[in-house]
Amino acid sequence: MAAPRTAPPRRPTSPRWPWLLLSLLLLLPAPSDGLGHSAELAFAVEPSDDVAVPGQPVVLGCRVDGTPPVRITWRKNGVEVSDSPHSTLLANGSLMIHHFQLDQGGSLSDEGDYECVAQNRFGLVVSRKARIQAATMSDFHVHPQAIVGEEGGVARFQCQIHGLPKPLIMWEKNRVPVDTDNERYTLLPKGVLQITGLRAEDSGVFHCVASNIASVRVSHGARLTVSGSGSGAYKEPMILVGPENLTLTVHQTAVLECVATGNPRPIVSWSRLDGRPIGVEGIQVLGTGNLIISDVTVQHSGVYVCAANRPGTRVRRTAQGRLVVQAPAEFVQHPQSISRPAGTTAMFTCQAQGEPPPHVTWLKNGQVLGPGGHVRLKNNNSTLTISGIGPEDEAIYQCVAENSAGSSQASARLTVLWAEGLPGPPINVQAVSISSTEVRVSWSEPLVNTKEIIGYVLHIKKAVDPPELEYQEAVSKSTFQHLVSDLEPSTAYSFYIKAYTPRGASSASAPALASTLGEAPAPPPLSVRVLGSSTLQLLWEPWPRLAQHEGGFKLFYRPASKASFIGPILLPGTVSSYNLSQLDPIAVYEVKLLAYNQHGDGNATVRFVSLRGASERTALSPPCDCRKEEATNQMSTTGIVIGIHIGVTCIIFCVLFLLFGQRGRVLLCKDVENQLSPPQGPRSQRDPGVLALTGARLGDRDQAAREEKRVDMKELEQLFPTAGAVGQPDPRPNPRPTQDPAAPSPCEETQLSMLPLQGFSLREERMMSEARAPCAGPAAAPPPQDSGSGLLSEGQATQPSAPAAQPAVSGQ
Repeated sequence: MAAPRTAPPRRPTSPRWPWLLLSLLLLLPAPSDGLGHSAELAFAVEPSDDVAVPGQPVVLGCRVDGTPPVRITWRKNGVEVSDSPHSTLLANGSLMIHHFQLDQGGSLSDEGDYECVAQNRFGLVVSRKARIQAATMSDFHVHPQAIVGEEGGVARFQCQIHGLPKPLIMWEKNRVPVDTDNERYTLLPKGVLQITGLRAEDSGVFHCVASNIASVRVSHGARLTVSGSGSGAYKEPMILVGPENLTLTVHQTAVLECVATGNPRPIVSWSRLDGRPIGVEGIQVLGTGNLIISDVTVQHSGVYVCAANRPGTRVRRTAQGRLVVQAPAEFVQHPQSISRPAGTTAMFTCQAQGEPPPHVTWLKNGQVLGPGGHVRLKNNNSTLTISGIGPEDEAIYQCVAENSAGSSQASARLTVLWAEGLPGPPINVQAVSISSTEVRVSWSEPLVNTKEIIGYVLHIKKAVDPPELEYQEAVSKSTFQHLVSDLEPSTAYSFYIKAYTPRGASSASAPALASTLGEAPAPPPLSVRVLGSSTLQLLWEPWPRLAQHEGGFKLFYRPASKASFIGPILLPGTVSSYNLSQLDPIAVYEVKLLAYNQHGDGNATVRFVSLRGASERTALSPPCDCRKEEATNQMSTTGIVIGIHIGVTCIIFCVLFLLFGQRGRVLLCKDVENQLSPPQGPRSQRDPGVLALTGARLGDRDQAAREEKRVDMKELEQLFPTAGAVGQPDPRPNPRPTQDPAAPSPCEETQLSMLPLQGFSLREERMMSEARAPCAGPAAAPPPQDSGSGLLSEGQATQPSAPAAQPAVSGQ
């Protein structure tokens, strides 16, 4: 024991030092016990859970530190324990039950939840609850079963029994305790006996023995028979017993069982499913594969995987079990004792942690304190706020945190400072409605102690709102009325006033109630959405308050060309949308929405909307209809194919002119007398615009073919608006190019027609000019005709200075 330390010698001080020290002490916060508990009254020892033996005495500990006199009492299941010969209150505050008894023959049982209650002049505190239960021992509900095993194999016995406290389980073989020093024998705390590497001497009768302070129980016997050695054949790894799901409390021991068999003997390993390391502190492997975790914490919670691996291979079997570790509630931040002037706000903060997260409640002098009036609870009850405190709020407040693993409590005292000479409450408070948003509040100065008043504070809130939604407005000391504005129409409000001095505030005046005047509602915000060629959707914000004032919405609409509206359509205030259908797709509509109440109709919100654009968009992009879509896709595909072939043909022309232009090769046509008659073979069924290397037009095709593909040609014109009228004869007698004759025409504007390929031959001609025509445009001059030849100019550019040689087509 350390020797007491002596204080160092002090220097003499002047007489003013005691007064200075006293002043400093008065400025210091209230002393505490180091845990943040109230020093005026706090528990030094609290009762804890216990298991009692019937007929034996039991003591529940309790010790309180606080300013005397302190009165201690006990509660059982919320009811005060009265003095009786059956129980005695000890001098230190503990409770002793002389003969613990159960409910038998009409006598009351001593089992239950006990609380120690301490009280002094500062207030009252209640300890945590302690549960007292009777020690019991049930019969075995699982007895060990007989086993026949091979030498070198594994045997496992199990028994299960319930009891309080948890029974200690041992095993006997032939009525002799099992040798626990034998490394082949593994005893698990949950009542399991494992025997590995079986031998003939392991044969015998095994019993499970369970004991606690209540009783001792012995199970039925189970015989183990060990046969001859195994065959030695290969056996796949197999897990006989895997880990179970466990729920424990911190500081307990977790036993995760894993028994595996196989030939060769598998290797057992453990891991966590989340990949985190298991660790080494407090971890051990018992027997051949059982995982033991001592002194578990919340961090040990998780899913554990037992794996049985065949040596030297990747062959494995797995089993898993979940471990849940609970932690009783404990405080991270204790409430602190505070002193506040009357009329101000007091706040206590209490933060607790645990697993599962604890629930926090507050007590005022031992009674449950809920929100209401001037008391507010926020942040999951971790913050207690008391506004406008008065003498009745002076008490000891307790924060109680509780979860399934346990409970804890902490206390703090509120001291209300009440200065002498404070003014009385303002009197004659009246509130009068001025308009739908304004109320005038008037009052008279207090009856006493008015000289030190520095101002007034007006407290305002809706009559139906809780106190925490209250707000304040300050008023000078010479003002005895105040106009409160920005209020809501047709709403009841509550007002009260306090007078303030440098030393504190007066008590609150009597409240005054007033309701603002009503008015017609404001125009509702309105938006319009076009749903189709004949349907509109109207959207606005719902106003539930309209229903409270006999109100709702009125809807009108009309075509803009009409003089009268259709409506009104009456809608309740809770509705926020409405659909107008069967409208004229080509009309412009005027839509008008207004809100109304018992004071009349409000101003309307007007919108104009045209359905014409929606109708056109619907025609161009109709809704998905697979059958209609298929026909449309066929037409679009035809147009796209035509465009592709036009581009390909243009490229072919360009390549031919580049390859044969220097030699003067030209393309000759066969039958001039037939005026470039169309081919006699069948047309392609896939694409009516198939391209051939000819200069003839499609104009000579029969009228039926043109009518059949008229839709495709219109669509092609939409896709290629600058192209010529592909597939149609030029109505002009002498068409001319629209661009500079000297400039090459764009390839995609080439006019093409169809002739049989067998009608072509090539003949070399001298070129009259070195000029090259890369690709002819669709507006080239028509070919001149004579008795013996026909000229093909389409597909060649016109060169004014050096006319190109005219290709001839000779019949075959």
